[in-house]
Amino acid sequence: MAELPNLIKDLALILSVAGLVTLLFKKLKQPLVLGYIVAGFLVSPNMPYLMSVVDKADIQTWADIGVMFLLFSLGLDFSIKKILKMGMAPVIAACTIIFCMMLLGNFVGRMFGWSNMDCIFLGGMLAMSSTTIIYKAFDDMGLRQQKFAGLVMSVLILEDILAIVMMVMLGAMASGGNPDGGQLMESILKIGFMLVLWFVVGLLLIPSFLRRTRRLMNNETLLVVSLALCCLMAVISSSAGFSSAFGAFVMGSILAETIESEKIIRLVEPVKSLFGAIFFVSVGMLVDPKILIDYALPIVLLTLTILLGQSIFGSMGFLLSGQPLKTAMKCGFSMAQIGEFAFIIASLGLSMGVIADFLYPVVVAVSVITTFLTPYMIRAAEPVYSHLERRLPKKWVRRLNHMGVGNISGEQEHNLWKSYLSSIILYTVVYSILSTAVIMLMFRFFLPVAEGLLPKKGADILCGALTLSFIAPFLRSIVMKKNHSNEFRSLWLHSHINRLPLIFTVLVRMVIVLMFIFYVCNQLVRMRHAVLLSLAVGLLIVMILSRRLKSQSIRLERMFLQNLRSREIAAQVQGHRRPLYEGHLLDRDIHIADFILPDDSLWAGQTLQRLQVSNRFGIHVSSILRGRQRINIPGGTTVLFPGDQIQAIGNDEQLRNFAEALSTELVKEDVDIEKREMRLQRIRLTKSSPFVGKTLRESGIRDNFNCMVVGVEEGQQNLTIISSNRPFAEGDTLWIVGEEEHLRQLRAALA
Repeated sequence: MAELPNLIKDLALILSVAGLVTLLFKKLKQPLVLGYIVAGFLVSPNMPYLMSVVDKADIQTWADIGVMFLLFSLGLDFSIKKILKMGMAPVIAACTIIFCMMLLGNFVGRMFGWSNMDCIFLGGMLAMSSTTIIYKAFDDMGLRQQKFAGLVMSVLILEDILAIVMMVMLGAMASGGNPDGGQLMESILKIGFMLVLWFVVGLLLIPSFLRRTRRLMNNETLLVVSLALCCLMAVISSSAGFSSAFGAFVMGSILAETIESEKIIRLVEPVKSLFGAIFFVSVGMLVDPKILIDYALPIVLLTLTILLGQSIFGSMGFLLSGQPLKTAMKCGFSMAQIGEFAFIIASLGLSMGVIADFLYPVVVAVSVITTFLTPYMIRAAEPVYSHLERRLPKKWVRRLNHMGVGNISGEQEHNLWKSYLSSIILYTVVYSILSTAVIMLMFRFFLPVAEGLLPKKGADILCGALTLSFIAPFLRSIVMKKNHSNEFRSLWLHSHINRLPLIFTVLVRMVIVLMFIFYVCNQLVRMRHAVLLSLAVGLLIVMILSRRLKSQSIRLERMFLQNLRSREIAAQVQGHRRPLYEGHLLDRDIHIADFILPDDSLWAGQTLQRLQVSNRFGIHVSSILRGRQRINIPGGTTVLFPGDQIQAIGNDEQLRNFAEALSTELVKEDVDIEKREMRLQRIRLTKSSPFVGKTLRESGIRDNFNCMVVGVEEGQQNLTIISSNRPFAEGDTLWIVGEEEHLRQLRAALA
């Protein structure tokens, strides 16, 4: 019999140990991520008393796949519309925390005399809080419905997105040694260019492809297609000089805007869990006890750096975003740990050979310690706030509670100039990137082929003509978009002073388009500049006046917007979308929270009027989601059913009391469940039976004894179902169903 490959043996060992350890951690109510790390340590060569993995290279390959699928799943949970709707508050908080923690981590690393690249990567690791660990801590402590928990989760989403960008930047810096400011800016622009290009092209093509193949897709084919797109984008990203994980995230974010996104998330979850487990096990395999002992002091100091740094800078970030001091401190103290992204960034640095070997196990040890301390840090926020409130001057406390940028007036936010300029800048950037991409593709791939088939001059003219025809709809949109919008008209009619700046914006966009045309013509057809300029102006005029180009640009834009909003439209149709007024509640202490009615709730079958939820808890039930049915503004006669998703409006205390009652007012467990078995009993009526002469309804068998008459024999072989008005007679043989105790009471009444 052939011997099993080492890969199979290693996987059997890893998954067996990981399964046992995670079961233990589940019982201890600890994050499973820590269980995987411990399992990795147990099967590593650093643990000589147990079996260890034979081929670490194969496991590392699977771990790299795990990182790719982890970020693919993260992209599926990411929605650019959701980020845009958050406003500036989470952006300010996230950027403040990441910037300050990166500087702090860099400073601490330099204190220990570590290398420049070690310090840079350390700063990136310490800046990332753990979404998984914080979410679980909120869930275990019953805080997930609190307002501050929602603020923390918003910032964590942004941190995850910024972590992707940080990984790409760190990779670029590691590849270039010690890049200067120009190289760093070039890397940032390259990231932005590729992100916009991939996202726009992906949203034009992929949702349309899924829409046309929807009838052919079952769960199996959808899973295969989704993973194929993920891997394809990973290959493209790697070819463009980025990491495969970055490409996987981009593809996940594109699929997140499709109607099929929720189904894809469910299908990919087992794959992500498997490969993600292997990744975290591989993290634990790199933990060396000797290094932990040698670097005990840095581990302790880094732990204190995270606890104090996240508490202080986290609170400051949320304070600057417009939150009161108490809320800001609860948010900041909740983020005092590092998790999965620290491991991913460390893996990146280790795989590129730019960080020292000791840094990985040190970061893992710090993560384990801060994870265990997370619940205590969350609980410590209010006592520390109370202490500060007593010690600080009252004027300071009042100012801190009203500090920030979160109170920008609605009039300024909806200023016409701001709306108009932001729109034309967005359109100009997007269409310029698309035009640049088309030009690059045509020059790189089409032009060499054309030169092999035609004379050079003919090939240049053909390539130039095709390139200009392909980018013409984009160039026309750059010039013409928003020129007939309500903002443009309002500004034009409001004041003569506005007209010159409006004309200037149009001229600037025309110059940008002329530069594109001039560049293409100048690269391919060497003419005098005057002739080229005349040609460019002529082409621009043709583009502006062309109705065909107008219809093409409108069609492309409509297709893009339809694909971008397809998931949102489906959510509206199916009743899953949150109410639009959610972000506009006037009282800052009032917000919306979701609750699920448990299957064994005593409230099931009760009306809202009878439950008196408004009077008992002070909350208002705004909607009830039941399957695909959405009941908005339910009345007092609305009946609740198990599994109903209840959207309620109230403050933190009211919603907490409501959640506690919802989770405690349950049907008690039946300790005598064995005695509840239903039995079939045969009873013959005698002359002295009290039921003789009475109808089935008058006998009270159902009402008084909780039993049911299945039928009567009446001398026949088969049972006959009787009506409720049939009187019983002597000699009737009744077949009755009921619980043993109820049947005993019935027999006693007949005796």
